[in-house]
Amino acid sequence: MPSFDVISKINYPEFDNALANCLREIGNRYDFKGLKISIERKDKIITTLAPDELKLKQVNELLQIHLIRRKVDPRVIAIKNSESAAGTTIRQVSELEEGISQDNAKKIIADIKKLKLKIQIKIQGEELRAEGKKRDDLQEAMSAISAIDIGLPIEFVNFRD
Repeated sequence: MPSFDVISKINYPEFDNALANCLREIGNRYDFKGLKISIERKDKIITTLAPDELKLKQVNELLQIHLIRRKVDPRVIAIKNSESAAGTTIRQVSELEEGISQDNAKKIIADIKKLKLKIQIKIQGEELRAEGKKRDDLQEAMSAISAIDIGLPIEFVNFRD
């Protein structure tokens, strides 16, 4: 029976390359010269240090630009509120979101059921598996899932006939 999986994964090597490019540009930019600005990633936590809110916002925008250049969707970063750190610096801790949550999975399943396609969608951990008898129904489901905005990038893998 034809099937495919719906996943949301982060390409960590490309993410790290974008982060390194961003840090390189921060080191070269004239408006950032002499300022203590840093971005670190440990597992799924990104810590950004900047002297003020304006610089913090500029660093976040710069990181998003570099992520787009490396073809990593910037929606994977869940930016949290900033807080005061040592001295006059401001720290912002953000998280990387990966996988499809139960709420988003249920939303996708409900929207696909409204189309009345003859396919079954099952939740398997943080991904979905869609199965159906006709390949055309699965392709129609793919286009419908692509149109649903859950705030994360979605990929279709393991398409089998």
